[in-house]
Amino acid sequence: MESSRRQQAQVDLGMDFKKEDEKRQAALAKEQARASAKEAKRKEMMSMTSYRCMSATAKYMDKWCLDPVIGLLPFGIGDTLSSVLALPFIYYSLCVVKSIPLTLAVIYNVLKDILLGAIPFFIGDIFDFFHRSYLENLRLITGYINDDKEIIKTVNQKAFKTAILIALVCWLIYLVISWAISLGHWIGSLF
Repeated sequence: MESSRRQQAQVDLGMDFKKEDEKRQAALAKEQARASAKEAKRKEMMSMTSYRCMSATAKYMDKWCLDPVIGLLPFGIGDTLSSVLALPFIYYSLCVVKSIPLTLAVIYNVLKDILLGAIPFFIGDIFDFFHRSYLENLRLITGYINDDKEIIKTVNQKAFKTAILIALVCWLIYLVISWAISLGHWIGSLF
């Protein structure tokens, strides 16, 4: 009897704990459903063919140092092939993860790799040996998929700066390639 009076007094005073418990349980269930859906999407994204392709590319090009070896191919063929192998990273960051700041970071890493590889007389290939752009891009993309707050924060904060750096690196690539071509013409005219 007393507990029912107490419950009625609590309801009269606006202290209906039963309704609050129901709201809390509903919110908890909604959060668990959201977390489950997010985990399912993460697993789906990491099992995609393009993700496996990126992982394999990063392994072969950077861990097994295939990038500098391919860069030894003459007439820029190696650097062009290396650039083409970076396209899955750009596709994945833009179309699957759907993040413009992440895509800018990936493009910047790819362009920086192109710039370093374009330096003539094997110097670019030496730089390519130490510059691990494929592994860095895979780390950034995986960080986004796994919701790594530090990577997401860093990439988002640097998005505008990265866009400016992309333009600068494109200009530097143009200068290095035009310098290499003019140097090739000069060497050719000597013989």
